[in-house]
Amino acid sequence: MRSRIGLFLAFSFCLLCLAEPGAPVVVRVATFNIEDVREDDVARPDNPRLKALAEIIQRIGPNIVFLNEIAYDMPGAPGFKEGDTPGQNAARFVENYLSQAQAPGLTPVRYKAFMAPVNTGLFSGLDLDNDGTATDSFPPPPGTAPDGTPGEQTKGGRAFGNDCFGFGTFPGQYGMALLVDERLTIDTENVRTFQRLPWDYVTGNLMPIRPDGSSWYSKEAKEIMRLSSKSHWDVPVGLPNGATLHIFCSHPTPPVFDGPEDRNGRRNHDEIRFWMDYIGNDPYIVDDHSKYGGFASDDPFVIVGDLNADPKKGESFKNPIGKLLSIRRVSREFTPKADIDVPGLENTDTSMFKMRVDYVLPSKGITVKEGGIWRSLPASNVGGKFPSDHFPVWADLVVPAKQ
Repeated sequence: MRSRIGLFLAFSFCLLCLAEPGAPVVVRVATFNIEDVREDDVARPDNPRLKALAEIIQRIGPNIVFLNEIAYDMPGAPGFKEGDTPGQNAARFVENYLSQAQAPGLTPVRYKAFMAPVNTGLFSGLDLDNDGTATDSFPPPPGTAPDGTPGEQTKGGRAFGNDCFGFGTFPGQYGMALLVDERLTIDTENVRTFQRLPWDYVTGNLMPIRPDGSSWYSKEAKEIMRLSSKSHWDVPVGLPNGATLHIFCSHPTPPVFDGPEDRNGRRNHDEIRFWMDYIGNDPYIVDDHSKYGGFASDDPFVIVGDLNADPKKGESFKNPIGKLLSIRRVSREFTPKADIDVPGLENTDTSMFKMRVDYVLPSKGITVKEGGIWRSLPASNVGGKFPSDHFPVWADLVVPAKQ
């Protein structure tokens, strides 16, 4: 297995070396939910679980990797120091972990890091869960265990999170980051983010209702409630062959942890549906810089992230991922599979909770050369177990040159 991994890693770093202007280029793209990584974790270089996470990423060697559940450092968040620049946790993870070889024979990896504000742990000012109280403060979250395991949620933290625009027991928890190979270019001027897009803007939205047919949210809450539980991003990445690959990033809320109104299930549906509307250039869409409209381009794209929906099982509302997989511009010719068996899991399951929820979905016109679900334990594994409750999904994408 080790020799295979060595060849795998060497191949991944050669993908871009073979690119020539006008010719197709192979880009390894991955998504990985790294499970509740916080500022205190990335600020030090010796967190055992983060070392194991970084080792896995180094072994996969993606040119582009989307990370779910890395906290967005911001004012008001635990560990944030006054005067610091927000959104540096991904860069800290690169500097303290990915740029250091985490096992013998591994090559350190340098990435450009992109982070942007998220809705998790961002207090709405209103009682969104209708428990009679708008909880505007949070207790200090329990610290990380010696093995790197994140602290458990508390009752007070959950009460705060339930009244935030996206669930988080402190500001920025469960944020997102995109890491891009230093040899590639992030077109920062044309990045689009949709953190503040109102849910009510979505045409035919599925905002929750009570059994009597009235809105779950008050009039005031309905007006301010946001679609994204974290955010939605369109990040254009320039490739060596002149093509621009758009990375569509999101992490919709799990369709559980609610009541009979199914507010999380309905939100999960509409968060996934957003990409269908964006690709279809629906006019209701407006980004955080007040630019209207969706994706009015023929450029290739890839949808990445923990979408918290399985097309065949689970508690999703009206099978949003099945709908996404059926649209014309999304390729569904490749389904990643694991080559290592884990008791109780199917070979297409990407999470410990027995579902396929993590996706790398390219647009039609992109060929998937190879891909899979990574379940190999790192050499520095913590306690003999995988360091996250999700497995990374990766794919080698053959992207044509821009015509």
